Amino acid sequence: MAFVKQDPRPFTRPGIDWLNPNQTGVYGIFREGQWIYVGKGDLKSRLLDHLNGDVPCIIHQAPTHFLAEVTAASDSRERELILELNPICNRRVG
Repeated sequence: MAFVKQDPRPFTRPGIDWLNPNQTGVYGIFREGQWIYVGKGDLKSRLLDHLNGDVPCIIHQAPTHFLAEVTAASDSRERELILELNPICNRRVG
């Protein structure tokens, strides 16, 4: 099941600052027509890390928006979204 229905937020500092601190969950970063990355953890902290370039693949793909679900940051939900959305920066080589 894809992300719960919501309006995408811009993948910018103001867009990320909209989140409350210390909220855990899963998130997806994308641009029109392409999922770039799915992750889990402290939503605001992880998204700011990505915005600041901690994963070069994400910035290289020029993301524009993100979605987030506030939940227990579970490996199973993250894995489910990765399998369904096939984000380019979560693909393993080999």
